[in-house]
Amino acid sequence: MTAMLLRRVELPDGISDVAIRDGRITAIAAHLDTHIAGPDATVIDGHGGALIPGLHDHHIHLFATAAAADSIHCGPPEVRTREELARVLRNAPGNGWIRGVGYVETVAGPLDSRALDRIETRRPMRIQHRSGALWVLNSVAAALVGLDGADHPGIERDNTGAATGRLFRADNWLRDRLPDDGPPDLRALGARLARFGITGVTEATPDLSPVTMTALIDAHVKGAIPQRLHLLGAPIGVDTVAWPATVTVGPSKIVLADSGLPDFSELVETIRRAHDAGRAVAVHCVSRIALVLLVAALDEAGAVPGDRIEHGSVIPAELVGDLARNGICVVTQPGFLAHRGDDYLERVDADDLPDLYRCRSLLDGGVGLALSSDAPYGPLDPWTVISAAADRRAPTGVVVGPEERIGTDEALVGYLTRPERPGRDPRTVEVGASADLVLLDRALREELAEPTSESVRCTIVRGEIVYQKSHRSNAAR
Repeated sequence: MTAMLLRRVELPDGISDVAIRDGRITAIAAHLDTHIAGPDATVIDGHGGALIPGLHDHHIHLFATAAAADSIHCGPPEVRTREELARVLRNAPGNGWIRGVGYVETVAGPLDSRALDRIETRRPMRIQHRSGALWVLNSVAAALVGLDGADHPGIERDNTGAATGRLFRADNWLRDRLPDDGPPDLRALGARLARFGITGVTEATPDLSPVTMTALIDAHVKGAIPQRLHLLGAPIGVDTVAWPATVTVGPSKIVLADSGLPDFSELVETIRRAHDAGRAVAVHCVSRIALVLLVAALDEAGAVPGDRIEHGSVIPAELVGDLARNGICVVTQPGFLAHRGDDYLERVDADDLPDLYRCRSLLDGGVGLALSSDAPYGPLDPWTVISAAADRRAPTGVVVGPEERIGTDEALVGYLTRPERPGRDPRTVEVGASADLVLLDRALREELAEPTSESVRCTIVRGEIVYQKSHRSNAAR
């Protein structure tokens, strides 16, 4: 590990120098002699720019995000009509499988095999709904994966028993039947995350297979994902002895899919099994009925520190107190409002709109609040999410739930909390802390007035620079 001396950086107490060695902050003072960090130290003049803890994305799907970058985007803003959808799919490059992402029904209504066959019958094609919960196959693709003869519970069938081409939450089943091209390359994604100031990620994909976990850890060890890695989908009892210290196991991921909610007693037992194994639970919960079920199950099973709700898309006001009482954190994504707010205003039940992606009422109610991207389904840039939490503006400018706005300073805190304690006790720049840091090229008050990733000058993970803005970019500012 390298040594580093950051001169003239802005901290909460004023302009200071910060010394780093062996991956940790070793000294902070108004002026530090060069020898404090060591003769081999890299010296960076901060010019008064803010030095803050590195941001942690508390909910992301790494391989899906990398794959989405090489997929055909089938929804707004790129695609808004049936004709545009047909055009982008027919013009897909190559001659093998077509992979589309981001579809929403406002483009061309509900899709099934017949609808996709009207667009393409020669090449196999699979289109993912923007929620990530649904894949739709055309007939060529359905035949290749043996859809008609399969028995996975997520395969939708019509009243004659024939498969419609729609698969709900069947990602692992489908992946096992697709051509094995290996996992997506994560290098470009790791570089983008570093450029945004992200020094750690919580990989939220459920039911990670040994092959997928090995690929994720290998990508991290080789530097493709230089960020710290926190896994929700690791199976209970997984052996972590050989893992690097920068890869950790988080709460056990549970998906409450509205297409098939579990029996109450089954959910209680699932929660208890995780708790008995020393794992909290991270529960995917996007609807009012799912949240009611979860709160009742946690009351029955007993909550433990670290239990968390993923998304909390709709949280009735009357349940905020129950979440606070149980110490439940909500890991949410207000960035969806900036991308989909107009659609929510048109399609979400009027009774649910005040409860949509709550922030202010959760903080005021004593509920831990952590922010995240849910990429590839939401915007990856954390500064976009921070802005969305503060202004809650839909693309047309309409404010969605103005009473739920929070300050950009509060939103930033949602990215600064520890992965094992999201929404609680934000990390600070202090002696002894791990040197996971972001140096901005301006004061923090300026950044919070107009959040933008363009202000990220340098990103440091364990004392190593993983991103540094070019001199040309600095001059342009």
